[in-house]
Amino acid sequence: QVQLVESGGGSVQAGGSLRLSCEVSGQLSKVYCLGWFRQGEGKEDEGVAAIDSDGVTQYANSVKGRFTVSRDIAANKTLYLEMKSLKPEDTARYYCAADHSCTCIGGHCLGYEYKYRGQGTQVTVSS
Repeated sequence: QVQLVESGGGSVQAGGSLRLSCEVSGQLSKVYCLGWFRQGEGKEDEGVAAIDSDGVTQYANSVKGRFTVSRDIAANKTLYLEMKSLKPEDTARYYCAADHSCTCIGGHCLGYEYKYRGQGTQVTVSS
């Protein structure tokens, strides 16, 4: 089992920045993906950014150049999402997710539902 707890959400004006964190506990396989997904009100779930166990990353086109995903695989595994130049359309509940036996090589790690997901943290961007 893998547990994920997000933090760092909040309200910000357009153009502002936020940093989301996700504490990862439990046993990940040697090969894994950690990702951020979001769902806005009345919108479909969307893969935002992911990073695999080799450090390969993938981003949704809508956030490329503005968001950066990273991970700290030291004693406490933590996943981060640095969000800059935020737009009102970035408003959503952001979820941290994890999956085993996953790779971002070839750009295939955002298009499906991961096995584990946290409870989410709300991000609201006002114009």
